[in-house]
Amino acid sequence: MAGLKDTQEIVDNWIKEFGVRYFNELTNMAQLTEEVGEVARIIARRYGEQSEKESDKDKDLGEELADVIFVAVCLANQTGIDLEEAFQRKMDHKTKRDKNRHKDNPKLK
Repeated sequence: MAGLKDTQEIVDNWIKEFGVRYFNELTNMAQLTEEVGEVARIIARRYGEQSEKESDKDKDLGEELADVIFVAVCLANQTGIDLEEAFQRKMDHKTKRDKNRHKDNPKLK
């Protein structure tokens, strides 16, 4: 499995080979919103209280989540963000902030 740095390189190479160039950041942000909406639709209908349409039953949640990752990686690449480094910083921050928060939450017991 590829790490985030490798994933960023894979996406960048794919864009260069098949995509001509990255869409601009605003277009990719709209695309990301669209992809997250597709994930939300599956979750709401498959795991929530809404019934799932027959036409949606074959939709692959994993593929939709991969679409979200792909566009997020595009945004990181075009804005110069090292996702591996950013993710590590975020995990360090969350660990420091939330180390006992969830363990001590009576709602989760």
